[in-house]
Amino acid sequence: MKKTSTRMADGRELIYYDSRDDTVRDNPDLRPLDATATSSEIRYDPLLDEWVVIASHRQGRIYHPPADECPLCPSRDGRLSEIPAPDYDVVVFENRFPSLTTSAVGAPDTATGTLPHHARPGNGRCEVVCFTSDHDSSFADLTPAQVGLVLEAWTDRTAELSAIPGVEQVFCFENRGEEIGVTLGHPHGQIYAYPFVTPRTERMLASSAAHRRRTGRNLFDDLLAAERAEGDRVVVAGEHWTAFVPYAAHWPYEVHLYPNRRVGDLLALNDAERAEFCTVYLDLLRRFDLLFDADGTGTNKTPYIAAWHQAPVRSGLPGTGGELALHMELFTIRRTVGKLKFLAGSESGMDVFINDVSPEMAAKRLREVSS
Repeated sequence: MKKTSTRMADGRELIYYDSRDDTVRDNPDLRPLDATATSSEIRYDPLLDEWVVIASHRQGRIYHPPADECPLCPSRDGRLSEIPAPDYDVVVFENRFPSLTTSAVGAPDTATGTLPHHARPGNGRCEVVCFTSDHDSSFADLTPAQVGLVLEAWTDRTAELSAIPGVEQVFCFENRGEEIGVTLGHPHGQIYAYPFVTPRTERMLASSAAHRRRTGRNLFDDLLAAERAEGDRVVVAGEHWTAFVPYAAHWPYEVHLYPNRRVGDLLALNDAERAEFCTVYLDLLRRFDLLFDADGTGTNKTPYIAAWHQAPVRSGLPGTGGELALHMELFTIRRTVGKLKFLAGSESGMDVFINDVSPEMAAKRLREVSS
């Protein structure tokens, strides 16, 4: 992999990740861009003991442009985009409308009045990851070698963002499909570097700590071992990775992908684990796309969220991770052909999920569909 860092016309960083070491990336950004201006802060919710990001400047971000105006396609044929080069393998750049930014300014953390109204600048970083220059492609269409390059980019960004002062957790993810809320159709994901440990991770760490006190063992190790032993919710079992539908799945079709060897983050994966991930993950994504392809045309793509769970930065040195096990969660909000799972009263109001598809049936269906 060759990594080339450059700057866009407004000062944002852009990074090329190329499979060839002799690739030259010297195309300048010729757009007349003004410097970016963001107003992000995080506010503390004392009832739920968690932080909320307030980023009102994001209201003006690009929304469903036509394909010939896509800002994530290469710059070619006289049209300038976010990527100055006429072609690319994988590109990462700072989001022009970030929820969190290293340039956030604001008052220091203070409590006012009788309530604990804590607020801080929204320091952190938000990046866009373009998986391919092909606008009409998707992650599932990539080759294993291309997936390997994306994995290298995720790993490199995890290391770089973890080193930013104040960053507590790095989150790599992909939203796919308009039903999820995606505003750009080009195959891409995002990376958030948070200035706090996310509520989801805090809960997992608390559960893991309680399990350790009760049993003396690691919760993630025991969970994976149980799923592999029972087998009826396992979708793919490899030498280095296991994909399964969790016993208490929240979403109609939800798969968790674990390395069989517990590691804390992407940095700790070895070469064999990286190689097998590429084929196992492509297998899962292609199975997801076949779930609702009733007419067999391949046009009814499944909307999904793919989310990497990594250990917080300060739970140990990068690559160690302490108790938390690196894993990916892949899930869709579609419950059947033409029907979505909405987060209505119980889910949104009380955080109690009601799943219309049994995990065992979901796993069986995913095993049956084949790419």
